[in-house]
Amino acid sequence: MVRHLIVIVLALAMGVSAIHASGNSITFKIPPVMIPLKIKDQQATIVASAIITLVAQSRGLNTLKLEFTADLSNLQRNMTGLLSSALDKDDRCGDRIDIQNATLTPVDPAALATVQLHYERWVCAKLFGKQEDKRLIGGNAMIQMKLTPAVEENNTELRLVLELGPVEADGSLGELLRSGTLGEVLRDKIQSAILAALKKGTDLSATLPSAVQGYVTIQDAQFKDSGSGRLAAVLDGEGRITNEQLQALSKEIKERIASR
Repeated sequence: MVRHLIVIVLALAMGVSAIHASGNSITFKIPPVMIPLKIKDQQATIVASAIITLVAQSRGLNTLKLEFTADLSNLQRNMTGLLSSALDKDDRCGDRIDIQNATLTPVDPAALATVQLHYERWVCAKLFGKQEDKRLIGGNAMIQMKLTPAVEENNTELRLVLELGPVEADGSLGELLRSGTLGEVLRDKIQSAILAALKKGTDLSATLPSAVQGYVTIQDAQFKDSGSGRLAAVLDGEGRITNEQLQALSKEIKERIASR
């Protein structure tokens, strides 16, 4: 009973609508943050928000639970541009890659990347003193990859676990994409481009108040359908902070709300 009253008094002292007291817990709602993501000449955004819940108090330390959500729908709309920036090539005597279309759709707890591209490999040689360009292979292809978020051992960063899906391609290009070095290189670049965007959108330091930065670790991560095929990344975390940091957290949230 005493602890319940302490929680209520603390919540009233904080005095802001984004903080809600219930039972023995206090919930802090972190207002959405717009995280810019430059893709080619376009400016995309990832909208990140968080809920921090005070779940236990002991000897001046407060145990927190974190639910962090990043809305990736704007990234979905710019997937073709994102992968074009990372993969497009036009080497006269080498690989020529043109990303024609790319999508990223939720398949909880993962996401399915579908990439349509045109690929050609050219060689250049001198024949009888004359430069000749010759196409060795070329055609259109469709690659599907299932990407599942996972948490690195340091509990602060994410990675993507890749599972190769169907590959459709013209002629002998299919074999190169399924089992050759070309397929590995393309998959690595696709995975890396999506992961880089995901890491930027889920960077806790860009969203959480400074009072808890460095004190919260990520325990679980997954992709979710937030409705109508809109992709979201949801992270669950935990941390411990002092009473002074708890007060600082409240103050920072108030200031953010006041400045909106």
